[in-house]
Amino acid sequence: MQRRTALGLIAATGAAASLAAVPAFGAQTSRADATGPATAAGGYTFPLNRNVDRTPVRFTNRYGIELAADLYVPKNARGKLRALALSGPFGAVKEQASGLYANEFARRGYAALAFDPSFTGQSGGTVRDVGSPDINTEDWSAAVDFLGLQDIVDRERIGAQAICGLSGMALTAAAADSRIKAVATAAMYDMSRAMSRGHEDYYTPEQRHKVVDHLSRQRWIDAENGTYARLSAEVPFDENGDVAPTDRVLPERLPEDADPITAMFFDYYRTERGYHPRSINSTTAWTGTTPMSFFAFGQVTNIGMLAPRKALLVTGSEAHSRYYSQDVQAMAPDTIDLLTVPGADHVDLYDRTDIIPFDELDAFFTHNLA
Repeated sequence: MQRRTALGLIAATGAAASLAAVPAFGAQTSRADATGPATAAGGYTFPLNRNVDRTPVRFTNRYGIELAADLYVPKNARGKLRALALSGPFGAVKEQASGLYANEFARRGYAALAFDPSFTGQSGGTVRDVGSPDINTEDWSAAVDFLGLQDIVDRERIGAQAICGLSGMALTAAAADSRIKAVATAAMYDMSRAMSRGHEDYYTPEQRHKVVDHLSRQRWIDAENGTYARLSAEVPFDENGDVAPTDRVLPERLPEDADPITAMFFDYYRTERGYHPRSINSTTAWTGTTPMSFFAFGQVTNIGMLAPRKALLVTGSEAHSRYYSQDVQAMAPDTIDLLTVPGADHVDLYDRTDIIPFDELDAFFTHNLA
């Protein structure tokens, strides 16, 4: 597959559900209501619903890292609300897809908290743009802490909605934190699997050793220089079989011969559709040694602990990431349902509000946060 030599970007209780086929992206989508680039929407890539209030908040995880978030609440809310913690994709910020989801859930009556993971966006962490499967899993539980302390939230009805690369961490958190009563994902990625095995597990044992050697050498380089280089988190190989990391998640300009997956991500992160100056995927790359901890920390290994609580994994029939959702659902078919959106690719599930199955997600949370 072309992705294997591409720029090192981030890139059912049995029966799977399905929806109507996806129309082409264009003026008929809800994003047509936006007024232009992120700066025209106050730094957000989507318009705030007129029936929703958004408040910037901060809270601290158990490592002492302060997280930045936006709390979305329906205007004139009364009583104790159901609540959702939201984050993702990996390398994105709360002004992008997670905020869009939070905005929609708040419109439907939830208190929704879209947060930047540790070291990312406006959240704390001294070294910037570090991914940590342990700390970023903890971030989900810290978000639950915050939500459960709010007067407007019913702490017995808190769930998690994750997108892309924060999905594996949300499922991992939920397996260990029973306060998360239900969890849904969209375009799931297991970043530990992606970084340690490559797309569709294509790394050979020899290539895995090469990646480990590359990361180990980079530790020496960073230690000697007193800096933290920015390099590919998912390490690609060149035609000679050597590691070929880049210093950006995505190129500044899309090459004419770009592979389809790079082009798909570029169309979101590097255009006004989804660009944000604080997004790692829009502007730079992760710290070069980020994959080390993902080699050491497997995600969803204890997914059986989620039961009797439920999960819903949403994927697209054309998503290159579909196998992550399928494989996790197969690990716990009595606990996890899989919903496939026909014709949708991975990035469609970031912001295509015309085809993201919000009705089905709302029904899932309504039932499981009753």
